[in-house]
Amino acid sequence: MTSRSDQRKKLRKLRRAIEPGEHQRRSRILCQRLMQHRLFRNSRRIAVYLAADGEVDTRFLIDSAWALGKQVYLPVLRPFGENHLWFARYEPDTPLFKNRYDIAEPEIEHVRRIEAFALDLVLVPLVGFDARGNRLGMGGGFYDRSFAHLLRRRHWQKPRLIGLAFDLQQVNYLPAKDWDVPLCAVATEHRITEFK
Repeated sequence: MTSRSDQRKKLRKLRRAIEPGEHQRRSRILCQRLMQHRLFRNSRRIAVYLAADGEVDTRFLIDSAWALGKQVYLPVLRPFGENHLWFARYEPDTPLFKNRYDIAEPEIEHVRRIEAFALDLVLVPLVGFDARGNRLGMGGGFYDRSFAHLLRRRHWQKPRLIGLAFDLQQVNYLPAKDWDVPLCAVATEHRITEFK
């Protein structure tokens, strides 16, 4: 059996190997598909990420969300090493800086933050996923810690988490850990698969 670390390396390499023009084409198709989905259409406060390391590019979706009057939020690393995320309002003129992982995020002193449970929809970058909705992230546990309330209070319906990935990132099996917060769906360039 391949370790999660080995799977992560392999899948990140595959993702980064997609030619830039093809990457943009697939990202745009995925975003267009997602914007037609009821979970996106019915959401007002949407957390999304700015792509890095070959992740699905969300810029088209962000621009469309703004045009539709939706509030867009970006994850921000909480200071002091808590490995939790804050979510900061993101608008076209929001100043950004690179965090310790070289990922662009809003300067928190200039923007409004909200708690994770106040979001309607969260679009989660994936390194890998399986047909049951188990996911493989970058390994830091940021999303699992930030949305652990969904595990503790199963009756909570918000926010809904949708993983974004390319089809080539699907694997046969990912073992779920007790602390893994489940996705309600995975969106790829060819389909959106919902999970119970």
